[in-house]
Amino acid sequence: MKNKALKNPAVFLGLPYAVWAAVFVVVPLIMVIWYGLTDDSGAFTLANIAAIAAPPHIKSLLLSVAISLAATVVCLLLAYPLCMILASTEKKADSFLVMLLIVPMWMNFMLRTYAWQSILEKTGLINTFLGMLSLPKMRLINTPGAIILGMVYDFLPFMVLPIYNSLSHIDKNLYHAAADLFAGRWKTFTKITLPLSLPGVLSGITMVFVPALTTFVISSLLGGGKILLIGNVIEQEFTQAYDWHLGSGLSIVLLIFIIINAALQIASDRSQGKEDKA
Repeated sequence: MKNKALKNPAVFLGLPYAVWAAVFVVVPLIMVIWYGLTDDSGAFTLANIAAIAAPPHIKSLLLSVAISLAATVVCLLLAYPLCMILASTEKKADSFLVMLLIVPMWMNFMLRTYAWQSILEKTGLINTFLGMLSLPKMRLINTPGAIILGMVYDFLPFMVLPIYNSLSHIDKNLYHAAADLFAGRWKTFTKITLPLSLPGVLSGITMVFVPALTTFVISSLLGGGKILLIGNVIEQEFTQAYDWHLGSGLSIVLLIFIIINAALQIASDRSQGKEDKA
């Protein structure tokens, strides 16, 4: 083993990451599973996980799934046409435009969400502008729409990047061949563009849906604490009720959602790989 490590420097280069992952990923995950499957006395129990079936918890979970799906669909509808435009422009131009999309991600996540809070509140930018036009003010903050808007703004780049990557790697000769065969735009899209970009689409859906499902900051700031998603319920169990066992049990339920999502993504990638080899 020692000789193998000496011959492969990557083993040493990967050691810091392995230590980091063990301390900040594996150990916390083990703690969550331990607390979620035990009670105050340390005895094994599934009651913490079964608590998801309680009316307040299941209501928050279903609302979280609905809002996350809505945000994911909006991100997809916005990102796909944008990525098609980016992929059809010149290399230097599309690189600049992609950079403009990434730049907001360099700003602190909390600051970006606070900015939207200032824009949507009753005395915010939008309602101030409506008042200048002598129009009635709108109730924008503390609504599901505000939460979805915040999710779309924060997670849209995670949808754009994988779709853009898939579209930019499509061989342009395929489009020339389709044109030579008198294929229209719609047929070219359904037979070439969409199938070849599906891996990026599925990856983008995963990268948006999972954080949207588990977030609690966006719903706390833009929902005003009036709209409780499952992430807010879990956060309250840890920080207010100090019930780590129940909070961990509910977290395991979300973890199951994430595992199912990841399994579907892996299965899709494998089937796509088999089709490419064929």
